[in-house]
Amino acid sequence: MYLPPAHACQDAQWAARIVREQPLASLVTTDDTGLPEVSHLPMHLQVSEQGGWTLLAHMARANPQWRHLQARPQALVTFLGPNAYLSPVVYPDRERVPSWNYVAVHCRVQARLIASDDAAGKDRLLKVLIGQHEPAYAAQWRGLDEGFQQRMLAGIVAFELDVQSWQCAVKLNRHRPESHAALHARYAAGTADEQALARWMVDLGLADADSRPGEA
Repeated sequence: MYLPPAHACQDAQWAARIVREQPLASLVTTDDTGLPEVSHLPMHLQVSEQGGWTLLAHMARANPQWRHLQARPQALVTFLGPNAYLSPVVYPDRERVPSWNYVAVHCRVQARLIASDDAAGKDRLLKVLIGQHEPAYAAQWRGLDEGFQQRMLAGIVAFELDVQSWQCAVKLNRHRPESHAALHARYAAGTADEQALARWMVDLGLADADSRPGEA
């Protein structure tokens, strides 16, 4: 991504926070003609003891994109966190222009598809996703008819994405301290996304913790 130094974040913990808080990712591959193809998929981040990242996901077998991963395993995955308009009124001087603030992570990945006949492997991956989003559903899934389970598993393609490198953007005017107080106050009183960015400002030390907004 285009990433000016003022907005770049090298801290893996902040990047992982974005991935975990915004699990619906955009998977970008190229089709057989070289054109980009995009699917929006929930992904689960696993971090190894050595700090390596792996993303777990699946898609419908009817989605042709899994064949792109099979033929060309290198792909791009993007996560977009809270984002909001940046008004120039937050600056003390008038020679400013509007912009947009956001947090985002881009990952270059290498795909490993789980074999289509590996029902146990797909089931393990699904249980990880269930554990992240609705642990209570695991009991319901285990109680379903085995034939139904097999049909559902046959209808998906599951895969692991080894993250080769990542970029993290935290565009929150960190390089413009004269704007922080007004920007935080504006975001704290705003929309759900704006309030989420206000919390990011507090956590990054760009605003007074006593002014932390309530949960959106």
